[in-house]
Amino acid sequence: MRLLIQRVSSASVEIEEKITGEIKQGFCVFVGISGSDTTEIADKMIHKLVNLRIFSDQDGKTNLNLSAVGGEMLIISQFTLYADCKHGNRPSFLDAGKPEPSKALYEYIIHKCKECVPHVAHGEFGADMKISLVNDGPFTICLDSDVICS
Repeated sequence: MRLLIQRVSSASVEIEEKITGEIKQGFCVFVGISGSDTTEIADKMIHKLVNLRIFSDQDGKTNLNLSAVGGEMLIISQFTLYADCKHGNRPSFLDAGKPEPSKALYEYIIHKCKECVPHVAHGEFGADMKISLVNDGPFTICLDSDVICS
Protein backbone atom coordinates (compact mmCIF):
# COMPACT_ATOMS: atom_id res chain seq x y z
CA MET A 1 0.00 0.00 0.00
CA ARG A 2 1.19 3.44 -0.82
CA LEU A 3 -0.17 6.65 0.64
CA LEU A 4 0.84 9.94 -0.94
CA ILE A 5 -0.02 12.57 1.66
CA GLN A 6 -0.17 16.27 0.92
CA ARG A 7 -0.63 18.76 3.73
CA VAL A 8 -3.23 21.14 2.34
CA SER A 9 -4.96 24.41 3.12
CA SER A 10 -7.94 23.10 1.16
CA ALA A 11 -8.81 20.32 -1.28
CA SER A 12 -11.79 19.03 -3.23
CA VAL A 13 -12.81 16.24 -5.58
CA GLU A 14 -15.12 16.69 -8.54
CA ILE A 15 -16.89 13.86 -10.36
CA GLU A 16 -18.95 14.54 -13.49
CA GLU A 17 -18.68 18.31 -12.94
CA LYS A 18 -20.02 18.09 -9.38
CA ILE A 19 -17.95 18.61 -6.21
CA THR A 20 -18.53 15.43 -4.22
CA GLY A 21 -16.12 16.08 -1.37
CA GLU A 22 -14.08 18.95 0.04
CA ILE A 23 -11.99 19.81 3.05
CA LYS A 24 -10.27 22.76 4.64
CA GLN A 25 -6.90 22.39 6.40
CA GLY A 26 -5.71 18.81 6.59
CA PHE A 27 -4.46 15.94 4.44
CA CYS A 28 -5.24 15.07 0.85
CA VAL A 29 -4.36 11.37 0.76
CA PHE A 30 -3.90 9.46 -2.49
CA VAL A 31 -4.23 5.72 -1.83
CA GLY A 32 -2.57 3.07 -3.99
CA ILE A 33 -3.45 -0.53 -3.21
CA SER A 34 -1.44 -3.56 -4.35
CA GLY A 35 -2.58 -7.13 -4.80
CA SER A 36 -0.92 -8.21 -1.55
CA ASP A 37 -2.47 -5.56 0.72
CA THR A 38 -4.69 -6.58 3.65
CA THR A 39 -6.78 -4.92 6.34
CA GLU A 40 -3.89 -5.53 8.77
CA ILE A 41 -1.57 -3.54 6.52
CA ALA A 42 -4.24 -0.85 6.13
CA ASP A 43 -4.60 -0.58 9.92
CA LYS A 44 -0.85 0.02 10.34
CA MET A 45 -0.81 2.59 7.56
CA ILE A 46 -3.87 4.40 8.95
CA HIS A 47 -2.27 4.53 12.40
CA LYS A 48 0.86 6.10 10.89
CA LEU A 49 -1.22 8.48 8.77
CA VAL A 50 -3.45 9.92 11.50
CA ASN A 51 -0.53 10.31 13.90
CA LEU A 52 1.84 11.92 11.39
CA ARG A 53 3.18 15.12 12.97
CA ILE A 54 3.64 17.45 10.02
CA PHE A 55 1.80 20.58 11.14
CA SER A 56 3.69 23.47 12.70
CA ASP A 57 3.52 24.20 16.41
CA GLN A 58 3.78 27.68 17.96
CA ASP A 59 7.57 27.58 17.43
CA GLY A 60 7.26 26.74 13.74
CA LYS A 61 8.44 23.13 14.17
CA THR A 62 6.56 20.30 12.44
CA ASN A 63 5.34 18.78 15.67
CA LEU A 64 1.53 18.57 15.51
CA ASN A 65 -0.70 15.84 14.10
CA LEU A 66 -4.05 16.13 12.32
CA SER A 67 -6.06 15.96 15.55
CA ALA A 68 -4.04 18.71 17.22
CA VAL A 69 -4.90 21.19 14.47
CA GLY A 70 -8.51 20.04 13.95
CA GLY A 71 -7.56 18.90 10.47
CA GLU A 72 -9.74 17.18 7.91
CA MET A 73 -8.98 14.47 5.37
CA LEU A 74 -9.74 13.91 1.68
CA ILE A 75 -9.08 10.32 0.52
CA ILE A 76 -8.65 9.55 -3.18
CA SER A 77 -8.04 6.12 -4.74
CA GLN A 78 -5.08 6.18 -7.11
CA PHE A 79 -3.86 2.92 -8.62
CA THR A 80 -1.24 4.86 -10.60
CA LEU A 81 0.87 4.99 -7.42
CA TYR A 82 1.82 1.44 -8.49
CA ALA A 83 3.08 2.48 -11.92
CA ASP A 84 6.16 0.54 -13.01
CA CYS A 85 8.24 2.63 -15.39
CA LYS A 86 11.34 0.44 -15.51
CA HIS A 87 10.86 -0.72 -19.09
CA GLY A 88 9.99 1.63 -21.92
CA ASN A 89 7.96 4.79 -21.64
CA ARG A 90 4.51 3.32 -21.06
CA PRO A 91 3.87 2.52 -17.39
CA SER A 92 2.75 -0.94 -16.36
CA PHE A 93 0.21 -1.30 -13.56
CA LEU A 94 0.56 -5.03 -12.91
CA ASP A 95 1.48 -4.41 -9.26
CA ALA A 96 -1.77 -2.54 -8.58
CA GLY A 97 -4.48 -4.58 -6.89
CA LYS A 98 -7.43 -6.02 -8.80
CA PRO A 99 -10.50 -3.74 -8.76
CA GLU A 100 -12.93 -5.63 -6.49
CA PRO A 101 -10.63 -6.37 -3.52
CA SER A 102 -8.98 -2.95 -3.90
CA LYS A 103 -12.34 -1.20 -3.78
CA ALA A 104 -13.27 -3.09 -0.61
CA LEU A 105 -9.96 -2.14 1.00
CA TYR A 106 -10.34 1.50 -0.09
CA GLU A 107 -13.79 1.62 1.52
CA TYR A 108 -12.35 -0.02 4.65
CA ILE A 109 -9.70 2.72 4.82
CA ILE A 110 -12.35 5.44 4.54
CA HIS A 111 -14.43 3.81 7.29
CA LYS A 112 -11.43 3.45 9.66
CA CYS A 113 -10.27 7.03 9.03
CA LYS A 114 -13.78 8.29 9.88
CA GLU A 115 -13.36 6.63 13.29
CA CYS A 116 -10.29 8.82 13.95
CA VAL A 117 -10.95 12.06 12.06
CA PRO A 118 -14.19 14.08 12.46
CA HIS A 119 -14.43 15.17 8.79
CA VAL A 120 -13.36 12.73 6.07
CA ALA A 121 -14.33 13.35 2.45
CA HIS A 122 -13.47 10.96 -0.35
CA GLY A 123 -13.55 10.28 -4.03
CA GLU A 124 -15.20 7.38 -5.80
CA PHE A 125 -13.19 4.25 -6.54
CA GLY A 126 -12.55 3.91 -10.27
CA ALA A 127 -14.21 7.20 -11.21
CA ASP A 128 -12.71 9.88 -13.41
CA MET A 129 -12.02 12.55 -10.81
CA LYS A 130 -10.72 16.09 -10.88
CA ILE A 131 -8.75 16.94 -7.75
CA SER A 132 -8.10 20.52 -6.68
CA LEU A 133 -5.82 21.28 -3.78
CA VAL A 134 -3.68 23.96 -2.24
CA ASN A 135 -0.55 22.22 -0.96
CA ASP A 136 0.56 23.92 2.25
CA GLY A 137 4.32 24.17 2.36
CA PRO A 138 4.57 22.45 -0.05
CA PHE A 139 4.58 19.39 2.16
CA THR A 140 4.23 15.96 0.56
CA ILE A 141 5.11 12.58 2.08
CA CYS A 142 4.93 9.10 0.62
CA LEU A 143 4.28 6.19 2.97
CA ASP A 144 4.96 2.71 1.57
CA SER A 145 3.81 -0.38 3.46
CA ASP A 146 6.92 -2.22 2.26
CA VAL A 147 8.88 0.17 4.49
CA ILE A 148 6.34 0.94 7.25
CA CYS A 149 5.16 -2.63 7.83
CA SER A 150 8.40 -4.56 7.39
